[in-house]
Amino acid sequence: MTTKCLFMNYRCLYVALETPDVYIVERLFSSSLVVVVSQSMPRRMNVYHFKKGTEICNYSYSNNILAVRLNRQSLVVCLEESIYIHNIKDMKLLKTLLNTPSNPSGLCALSISHSNSFLAYPGSDTIGEIIVYDANNLSTMTMIPAHDSPLAAITFSASGTKLASASERGTVIRVFSIPEGLRLFEFRRGMKRYVNISSLSFSPDAQFLCASSNTETVHIFKLEQHSPSGEEQAPSWSTYVGKMFTAASSYLPAQVSGMMSQDRAFATVRLQMAGQKNVCALATIQKLPRLLVASSDGQLFIYNIDPQDGGECTLVQKHRLFGSDKEWEETEKSKLMEPPQACQSYAATVAIPSSGPVTATLTGYSEDGGAKKGEVIPEHEFAAGPVCLDDETEFPPVSIR
Repeated sequence: MTTKCLFMNYRCLYVALETPDVYIVERLFSSSLVVVVSQSMPRRMNVYHFKKGTEICNYSYSNNILAVRLNRQSLVVCLEESIYIHNIKDMKLLKTLLNTPSNPSGLCALSISHSNSFLAYPGSDTIGEIIVYDANNLSTMTMIPAHDSPLAAITFSASGTKLASASERGTVIRVFSIPEGLRLFEFRRGMKRYVNISSLSFSPDAQFLCASSNTETVHIFKLEQHSPSGEEQAPSWSTYVGKMFTAASSYLPAQVSGMMSQDRAFATVRLQMAGQKNVCALATIQKLPRLLVASSDGQLFIYNIDPQDGGECTLVQKHRLFGSDKEWEETEKSKLMEPPQACQSYAATVAIPSSGPVTATLTGYSEDGGAKKGEVIPEHEFAAGPVCLDDETEFPPVSIR
């Protein structure tokens, strides 16, 4: 099996074909630092400089790698029952969290804020507890009892001050303050059926939150505090209806009244397909708010959002992440996915020169859970200064000495 990896940087698109069995690819913002894990070696993490076509280093772990998360300070590797925290600048292993609750999906989130480098992961495999860990100070901050059923999705806002979560039921999405762990918002995605929420994402200003699932609908919620009851408002039909619901909820059971107090979606998108795994993100493109949805079959949809009135979002653009127009049409008709063979393979671009095996193998970290540092490519090991991995204005420097 081969996998196609694409890396986008401003107006450039780097395409890599026939990458052997890759199932995890993580890029550090807009830098050239890329982390890859393959199915043939699921316990090994390789760190590449993809523009130079060189491998920086690799690490091996005691079990299969399920997820990798990056920010400007840390690289986090999640296994089913342990988590490893590395310093992104020199790849030194800083902390190993052993005997964490069983996490077969590798669910975890790492904030991207420079000052608030927080890590969130499940605190239980039976209920929806969230552990929030300070990746800078290497200490546990708080435990949040978020849901009654196990977690399905978690994500931080860009500032690291908000954390959104959803459970396996997929009906309720909650937002908490960080580091306090106080519930700020509660949104109801639906009432009739349970769904598998695959993606949660805040807008850059944390004013909106989007959620995608295995259904055909993507929901966008608006994070706004309702005006205090004493504040004067212009009377409207929705105001009267809201007051009626508030009054009626006091006579209903707590569970029912809780449903009535939960906010619904501010805006929605109806996808052209259902049942496929997809991820969503909110971004500002050309000073306009946009919703991006990428599906598992290689399609990227960009929707316009009305930040004032919400409602149904309109499709602005549709992109195919691989394949030409003709090939795509033929693929849709025949249901066969045969990637074009025009570009050099990614495996070839990162291949180590055939000048003999690299012997720079460093001592492992078995006393900290079995993470072992493997080969360090000489170009990076003996660099006079930090290896520059930045594109344009993005960083960080990474040095292996």
